Amino acid sequence: MPSTATPPALTLPAADRGLSPHTGLTRAHWCAYADHLLRSAQRYGTDDHANIHLPGANSAYGPRSDSLEAFARTFLLASFRIAGDPQATGWIADWYAKGLDAGTNPANPDRWPTPGELGQAKVEAASLAVGLALTRDVLWDKLPQRVQEQLVAWFETVIGEEYPPINWVWFQIVVETFLASVGGRSSDEDIDAGLAIHDSLYRGHGWFADGPERAYDHYVGWAFQVYPQLWALMAPDDPRVQARKELDGERLADFLDDAAYLVGGNGAPLIQGRSLIYRFAAAAPFWVGELSGHTRLSPGMGRRAASGMLDYFVRHGSITDDGLLSIGWHGEFAGMKQSYSGAGSPYWAAKGFLGLALPADHRVWTAVEEPLPVEAGDTQRLIAAPGWQVDGTASDGVVRIRNHGTDHANAGAAVADSPLYARLGYSTHTFPDLEPESLDNAVVLVDAGGCLTHRTGFEFLGQKDIGGVLAGASRATVNWIEVDPDGGPDHGSGARGTATPGPDVTVVSLTRGAVELRLVRVRGTSPGAPARLRIGGWPVDAESPMASEIRSLAGWGSPLDDAGTWRREAPHPMGELLTVPWIGTSGAADDGDYAAVVVLAGAGNAEAAGTVRYVPADGGPGDGGGRFEFADGTAVDAAAVWAGLTGT
Repeated sequence: MPSTATPPALTLPAADRGLSPHTGLTRAHWCAYADHLLRSAQRYGTDDHANIHLPGANSAYGPRSDSLEAFARTFLLASFRIAGDPQATGWIADWYAKGLDAGTNPANPDRWPTPGELGQAKVEAASLAVGLALTRDVLWDKLPQRVQEQLVAWFETVIGEEYPPINWVWFQIVVETFLASVGGRSSDEDIDAGLAIHDSLYRGHGWFADGPERAYDHYVGWAFQVYPQLWALMAPDDPRVQARKELDGERLADFLDDAAYLVGGNGAPLIQGRSLIYRFAAAAPFWVGELSGHTRLSPGMGRRAASGMLDYFVRHGSITDDGLLSIGWHGEFAGMKQSYSGAGSPYWAAKGFLGLALPADHRVWTAVEEPLPVEAGDTQRLIAAPGWQVDGTASDGVVRIRNHGTDHANAGAAVADSPLYARLGYSTHTFPDLEPESLDNAVVLVDAGGCLTHRTGFEFLGQKDIGGVLAGASRATVNWIEVDPDGGPDHGSGARGTATPGPDVTVVSLTRGAVELRLVRVRGTSPGAPARLRIGGWPVDAESPMASEIRSLAGWGSPLDDAGTWRREAPHPMGELLTVPWIGTSGAADDGDYAAVVVLAGAGNAEAAGTVRYVPADGGPGDGGGRFEFADGTAVDAAAVWAGLTGT
């Protein structure tokens, strides 16, 4: 429903460069943004406050689901604000108390659908349960008994329900834990089964897969790491909480050790994975580390990471002139909508405000901001579970990953590439091309009709640090995919269709800083099905300050005698004209080895950073021996790379 009320003004305090030298943001800034988002969304609330009908897109589940989603997710934000400052937030508590009554009143024709009636309500129930638990003395304890009973009856419809074996199991765990804490019915079997699924998805060093596939993304942090700690706060005396406390705490601390390396100097989180419209929800694990005490990061660095994300998004237009969060990355971009996305969906960004549940005198708010790893110096890191090699450069603040282990599928799958999972590279400064068939960070074969192959279902061959050069590799029988237009909703996986197998393609990424030496081995080409080879670089907007370059490596492998720049003159999440440089073969590719130097760097740094040369053994011709030498003189043995990672 449209709002005719004047949008509330956003009033911010002055930046504090003493306490926050990197962002200038303090707790007062966070409070101001939270209050602005809440007041703005409430303008679209119904008279009884039960539903918030935000303008914009509807999800596949319809407006009843979307209006509940908007209420529940803004309520989560409200609960953090109330928990950290109950004395100054009575207006927030009063507004949501009215909605909690009307939304669960069975006599209200506009009541919420229950979790037993609507799958999406299972998700939103978790936000309501967590929020009520965090504000119990302010909200729950002051609700009339009738309203408490309505809420209990509404929550109890989750008992015995089926939940997909992904991060959703936590929605049932926290709801039933809240029910148990207020005298409602709950099921130990449900909770134990959910915990078992959670543990089955653990892949080491703090990383979870979001389901049985190689699905690694921000859900690792804002779901698998956040909910165990909130659950522990909800039921500190539960024997299961006590038994898992050390385990879950160590997993969180391990994850945060890696997560700090995935934030760019511009404040952006890594641009990879589904549900990116949740934006600064990626800050949640940094806050929960402080909330639970399970972090090895300094409080100044943790707040720098979180505040950097908020600052990045507000500077780039994520909050509209109406004070709302749009579907998009910077501003609104409808192309980022997934089937489950409605106008209320972006408000899961509320998780990024979790730090407001901590009082003003907590160390995370009083410590001076400290630099991120990429601000302190160039970084290199191997993250085993998702198969990522991380290179950050202090000169431009860019964090890049080269990806040989994540595709939101399993080995042997033959589906289209998921743009947000299956590319060879992602960064904090570039947005992937959202078309599945793309030259974006790709090694593809192009058939006579111009169709490109897909790599999903590849075999991850491993990764290692070779004397300061990070190396990762994967191998796939690539496929041309004729996508089935009725293949199902987009939940992150690649689109299904008819697969036509192509050659076997092995890719090795040797990385140092801004530079990747991408080695490609093609086997199984067919004269009867000729296809050109294309190796694509980083996607950047034509107006971007970033430089994306790709060039051949002289003296090694088969020739790459064609090159160009692919362009799409249409809006994308970070601009109006997307470009991807590429090199390849002018004719059909033969079985052989190929090499390209792929560079993503700040303007002015690309040429120097991208200097890689091949030095043959004993000065002779390239025959597989010799070494690859980067601009700073760091070198790796060519034969050892292939033998060590590919076994050939």
